[in-house]
Amino acid sequence: MNAKNVDKDSVQADLMALKTALNQQILGQDLLVERMLIALLADGHVLVEGAPGLAKTRAITVLSKSIEGDFHRVQFTPDLLPADLTGTEIFRSQTGQFEFQRGPLFHNLILADEINRSPAKVQAALLEAMAERQITVGHETYALPALFMVMATQNPIEHEGTYPLPEAQLDRFLMHVKVDYPDAEHEKAILRLVRAEMRHGSAFQSADFKTVSQAVLFRARNAVLDLHMADALEDYLLQIVLASRKPAFYGEDLAGWLQYGASPRASIALDRCARAKAWLAGRDFVAPEDIQAIAYDVLRHRLILTYEAEAEGVTTDRVIETLLSRIAVP
Repeated sequence: MNAKNVDKDSVQADLMALKTALNQQILGQDLLVERMLIALLADGHVLVEGAPGLAKTRAITVLSKSIEGDFHRVQFTPDLLPADLTGTEIFRSQTGQFEFQRGPLFHNLILADEINRSPAKVQAALLEAMAERQITVGHETYALPALFMVMATQNPIEHEGTYPLPEAQLDRFLMHVKVDYPDAEHEKAILRLVRAEMRHGSAFQSADFKTVSQAVLFRARNAVLDLHMADALEDYLLQIVLASRKPAFYGEDLAGWLQYGASPRASIALDRCARAKAWLAGRDFVAPEDIQAIAYDVLRHRLILTYEAEAEGVTTDRVIETLLSRIAVP
């Protein structure tokens, strides 16, 4: 075995150990853990939606302690200002000059907690950072860290006093992940874990776990990009996205449900996420089930339904399920 293969196996082993460590601390949310790791490997951002108490905040906090880098949590509130995220210029009387004070977005991992509780001008402050990995204040542009990931959360059961994210903002998120309640067995394990943490005064026990370095993460990203995807499977991936733009070819019901389809960002996201999912599964090739499983998280926030579909109670998940059922699998 050559040095390149040894390094590849070592990198994959480190990420699998990270996944195991996260699952031991975030009980009953295996899907959320996997999607966070996929986002890291695909260099994207995640919007997590779920009821209170489902470990959304805990998940990224534990992740931040498991990898090399710094973490900052921002609680989005109605009185938050854009400068509270990006930073601002402060006048220094000692020098007679303005000095830029960096905001929380200059950290590696950002938790935008309850992002829909702040108005549009604050949400828009994230646009440049998420899409271009830079922040412009006045006439100066500042680069963000090479490792930069935003995980935003929102509560689906509260609408009063919230500001729905606009479509342009939603499209910047690699995935929109929905988390549900754990089952009875996992909830019992959660009770025991919380009691143990209260006794030891620690929210993260990882005696036998080594923090994953940024260098390992960047090598893992390159390995994911090198994963094999057959031409027929690439065409299948594109057909799913293109079908959302021309739904009439796949049925009158779909044509009546969809007002706008997914953007080219969806094709890029589906490609990178499917590769990352296959790599985390220990394979060196992408399979159709990788694309199908990740399609919901990649597409659900990028499809705009018609008024008639919303009136009928049709969800984006139902639209995606219907699309996948009508497109031939290679």
